[in-house]
Amino acid sequence: MRDDGIITFGGSGLDRAAELRGDPAAIAALAADPAARAMVMWQGKPLTGNPDLAGDGTGPAALAWIGLGHPALEDARSAPILLGRDDDGTPLFAAELDAWEPPDLDAAALGAFADPSEQWHPELTGTGSFVELRRVMTTLSARDAELAATARALFGWHRSHGFCARCGARSEVAQGGWQRLCPACGAHHFPRTDPVVIMLVTRGNRALLGRSPGWPEGMYSCLAGFVEPGETIEAAVRREVHEEVGVRVGRVDYLASQPWPFPASLMIGCHGIAESDEIVRDPAEIEHALWIEREDLAAAFAGDHPTVSPARPGAIARALLRNWLADRRY
Repeated sequence: MRDDGIITFGGSGLDRAAELRGDPAAIAALAADPAARAMVMWQGKPLTGNPDLAGDGTGPAALAWIGLGHPALEDARSAPILLGRDDDGTPLFAAELDAWEPPDLDAAALGAFADPSEQWHPELTGTGSFVELRRVMTTLSARDAELAATARALFGWHRSHGFCARCGARSEVAQGGWQRLCPACGAHHFPRTDPVVIMLVTRGNRALLGRSPGWPEGMYSCLAGFVEPGETIEAAVRREVHEEVGVRVGRVDYLASQPWPFPASLMIGCHGIAESDEIVRDPAEIEHALWIEREDLAAAFAGDHPTVSPARPGAIARALLRNWLADRRY
């Protein structure tokens, strides 16, 4: 898809220094570099410096970085993860302050569709606050967005894969944070990414949209679903659309992809041509689905539609729909 730079987390050409992950001495040398920096996370929320967050939250955001000797890192149970090297060669790491719990924590806000809460670590006063990544993802630079998405996905994987899937023993972090090793049976475990198809399904001048239970009132998006074992991307598109809304899809073309670390997906954006119109909704998956004319979708993007609002900014669904509205050729 042209103009894929509008897709958040789309990549910034980061040098991930993958060739050094198996060399503990090289990783130690990078960590010892006085220029080395670490981004910090708590509960998947990056430490973000943004003076506008205290206001309306719409100003530009940037990751806040600290040195690897900073006292705040005493609240990290594991060594920092190696993210790579910046364009000037600066070593970049990520640390999660998983041994710290903020006072007066609103746990309900953390699980909300849009978490408005912020947390301030006492050792990081004046540096920034921990902010939900989806809240600031569209105002981060491409490099910051890629780094934050990578770190969030990796920390989430470590939290949920602390034990060996083969024998059940506790595994250990290795390869600069990019692998877990089982000391009992020797198994190697790698970070997982789940492939998900997300479909711009059209029929003439109309696009197919749906909404899931629990979404904000009026919000609609493209249909999506996980790719099953032994299934092609094209087959997954056709199966998911038919399962969720009963519509038959013929031709399928790949458009673009987006890492989506909530918790660990790769969104595979496709364009499908519908061969039927009738919607037969699966109520367990879809609260409501509809065909929308291009003109009505344009009104929704402009905020002028009475009942429909498009997917959140930064999501690949919004980029796919906007590209279709602009009548770009794929």
